[in-house]
Amino acid sequence: MTYKKTLTHLKKDKILKNVIKKSTKEIKPSLEFDIYHFLLESIVSQQLSTKVADIIFKRVSDLFPNQYINAKELITMNIEVLRNAGLSYRKVDYLKNVAEFSLDNTMDFEYLQQKTDEEIIAYLTQIKGVGVWTVRMILMFPMDRPDVFPVGDLGIQNNMKAIYGLTSTKKILKEEITAIANQWKPYRTLASKYIWNWSKP
Repeated sequence: MTYKKTLTHLKKDKILKNVIKKSTKEIKPSLEFDIYHFLLESIVSQQLSTKVADIIFKRVSDLFPNQYINAKELITMNIEVLRNAGLSYRKVDYLKNVAEFSLDNTMDFEYLQQKTDEEIIAYLTQIKGVGVWTVRMILMFPMDRPDVFPVGDLGIQNNMKAIYGLTSTKKILKEEITAIANQWKPYRTLASKYIWNWSKP
């Protein structure tokens, strides 16, 4: 289905239609083929503001030739050097885990593209420190899989509460927003991106 027809489908939800209409930018697919790099950046950014995460990731990248975090070099790099760049001990471990996995298992975009969403989740969550939420971000952004809904994401939950006037929390909230999102199938990814992009008037 074309982008225009996808939007037409999503706009059947009148509330979402208003969100799309008021969006300050048109959100279109953008593939990124370096899944390894995206995964490292995702781990660094966990529980940090975008600004702080960007600064720390640049510091880490600057430790490597051409500012690219080479897996073999990352594995052997002194922990304290990485700590001094702003990483916690836990994040250092997680980054090294990703590097080790990438050397022993392919993370090639074309290889992953042949798998279903659930197979990719099962494959990448073998890495200690990589959870379902992180892999869903990979599915939604660098891989741009069309029908992913990150029900556990706080940004999605908070914005959908505000947009749809929901008052519930926790399990009930997840059930309610999942039910709303089901009407967006099979294009929940694009809808979710517009929900993320929404800002309170």
